Amino acid sequence: MATKIGILSDTHGLMRDEALRALEGSDLIIHAGDIGRPEVLDALARIAPVHAVRGNVDTAGWARQLPRTATVQVEGMRLYLLHNLAELDLDPAAGGFAAVIFGHSHKAVREMRNRVFYLNPGSAGPRRFRLPVSVARMVVGAASARAEIVTLRGA
Repeated sequence: MATKIGILSDTHGLMRDEALRALEGSDLIIHAGDIGRPEVLDALARIAPVHAVRGNVDTAGWARQLPRTATVQVEGMRLYLLHNLAELDLDPAAGGFAAVIFGHSHKAVREMRNRVFYLNPGSAGPRRFRLPVSVARMVVGAASARAEIVTLRGA
């Protein structure tokens, strides 16, 4: 069996219809911070259960309940979530993590480092600089994971 994970970050209060459509069919959704408004999490929860971490703009009362980091176990793989990769204060490989999922830079990243998969879905919120608006989709199986960055057309 495989688990489909929808991943997004840096919505800054804007929940685009295109992002929701791209995440349809997900078994689980991860938001890597800078959510902006609780309604964003409500919209995502209508698709699948949501795991979210607090970003640097998530300072309102509703956001204080969100953790700064989180661990999610999927199909026997441990995923480490945080908003700003510069705040990573552990060795993911030594900690047994298969992936680190983060946001903050608004720039999509998919790369392996020291046997750990690093994934930033880019920004699904307001366009910043000239970077594309994007989300990610990840499929995790018993012994493998693969991910794709999905650029939202019309965004």
